[in-house]
Amino acid sequence: MISLHEGQGTAVKKKAGDRIFQLRWQVVGSKPAIWRRVLVRESMWLSRLHDAIQIGFDWYDYQTHAFNCDEVRYGNPLKREGFEIVDDRDVALVDLELERIGRFSYGYHFGEGWQVEIVVEGAPQSLEKGVVYPRCIAGERAGPPEDCGGLEAFHDMLACLQEPHTELGQEWREWVGPEYDPERCDLVAINKGFSHLRK
Repeated sequence: MISLHEGQGTAVKKKAGDRIFQLRWQVVGSKPAIWRRVLVRESMWLSRLHDAIQIGFDWYDYQTHAFNCDEVRYGNPLKREGFEIVDDRDVALVDLELERIGRFSYGYHFGEGWQVEIVVEGAPQSLEKGVVYPRCIAGERAGPPEDCGGLEAFHDMLACLQEPHTELGQEWREWVGPEYDPERCDLVAINKGFSHLRK
């Protein structure tokens, strides 16, 4: 299960309205591309965006993360002792000025080096009544399994899974489990996970 951040920070964020932004999250370097298209409130805390990304790629928050925007790093200071980092519980998306920056990045599991590019798509939209946010509206392929070894190892794993009768193919299948389908992006499961997040 994902270990969600407890509570929120003490900083006062900029005044946020009820605008909605469409974000595209893409795992950098993955071939074929692994991505999600997600609608989020501009009032969403970065700590909650972290939780949403974990759900979106079926990761488990076992490792350290950080957002990088305008040469500033945001994350959980308790997991980044000795590094200069802004508490992501104190910062909301509205504080990043998404319309100006256009994109920023998210790093996860620094031993494996996962990077997710976050792109702001189009102009902000009005809040749609009755819709729960965040909401994943599109995506392709399953996320890389937690602790699979990084991008190169992930690509090797995919190649091995294509050869299920080989020893390596069988070992990888046993490790990822019978339910893992690298071609499938389960929007229903993602949005079910999102439903447990607070704004």
